[in-house]
Amino acid sequence: MRIEMAKRIDQIPPYLFAEIDKKKEEMRKKGMDIIDLGIGDPDLPTPKPIIERLKIAAENPKNHRYPSYEGMIEFRTAVAEWYGRRFGIKLNPQTEVLSLIGSKEGIAHIPLAFVNPGDIVLVPSPGYPVYRVSTLFAGGTPYFLPLCKENGFLPNFSDIPKKAAQKAKLLFINYPNNPTSAIAERAFFEEVVAFAKRYQVIVCHDAAYSEVAFDGYRPVSFLEAEGAREVGVEFHSLSKTFNMTGWRIGFAVGHSEILSGLGRVKTNIDSGLFQAIQEAGTEALNHLDTPLPEIIDTYERRRDVMVRGLEEVGLEVDRPKATFYLWIRVPRGYTSARFATLLLERGGIVATPGNGFGEDGEGYIRMALTVDEKRLKEAIERLKGIKF
Repeated sequence: MRIEMAKRIDQIPPYLFAEIDKKKEEMRKKGMDIIDLGIGDPDLPTPKPIIERLKIAAENPKNHRYPSYEGMIEFRTAVAEWYGRRFGIKLNPQTEVLSLIGSKEGIAHIPLAFVNPGDIVLVPSPGYPVYRVSTLFAGGTPYFLPLCKENGFLPNFSDIPKKAAQKAKLLFINYPNNPTSAIAERAFFEEVVAFAKRYQVIVCHDAAYSEVAFDGYRPVSFLEAEGAREVGVEFHSLSKTFNMTGWRIGFAVGHSEILSGLGRVKTNIDSGLFQAIQEAGTEALNHLDTPLPEIIDTYERRRDVMVRGLEEVGLEVDRPKATFYLWIRVPRGYTSARFATLLLERGGIVATPGNGFGEDGEGYIRMALTVDEKRLKEAIERLKGIKF
């Protein structure tokens, strides 16, 4: 039997991190000790009160049945109250909060609700690969917005041709940013709102890293900009905030009709989020202040070790104010992929090539601060032994 993939699958390259995993496995088989700075998966444990709440909730038979599609009202209320405390934003938990099976799931599904074949979606480059892939799955056309160092890794809306802006249905933005670790302030979000209103574009702000920030910096919410709730939604995840990547719990907040559209897609694709995990998420949001000081202190120390070490070996890197990523310029004469391969083959260090996040990521690699300080120091020592 001849198996033929759908055309939409042919459009999509293998998922970046799956390819990196293959290469890591190859090197491990050769006996190499790998220091993995590739994927942004926190190595720190989920706080104990969250785990204890899950244990109790998992034993309750009522949680063994199908959950509600939009999420338990207790969880959505906890989200709304957290937004009120954290950002000063008042949300209606009934209509302006939707639970997600991790924010990635919501980001992947939202184009299906609003994008028709041929519609344009404005996608940052470099950016989280799911923005582009979800656009292609919906039959849309990604229009890439270059994020350049000269502009603080913020898109320049005046560079978008009028024809592209008029055909655009969605705009993805993400601050604090993955992979560049750049930040955005309220003035930028106000510019986003003005652009969205002018061209009737739905804004999807991915705020997964809002609670991973350093030196006392507090990232703002897109929804704090005047008029933001009239044009968009914000995605958040408990993954990085509470070290819950494997739990798959997140939410979207904002414009009720946009959330309703996303909800209609979800009701036909999934059966909601396991209620015991929602109870654990409720515990986290209600009883743990964010950002969690012990998490931030750990990442700050790791950031300082790596930035200092990378500068010592002659690599150019900005000291990030937020996220646990370092966006590092590759040495002259190397592509992103060639330099990442060199680090893996000569030093057993996994870094993500910047071009995996889009064409405009070429010339950079990304490292994640998700291993302990001892291993980071070892990575620096290995780097010192590599000629580049």
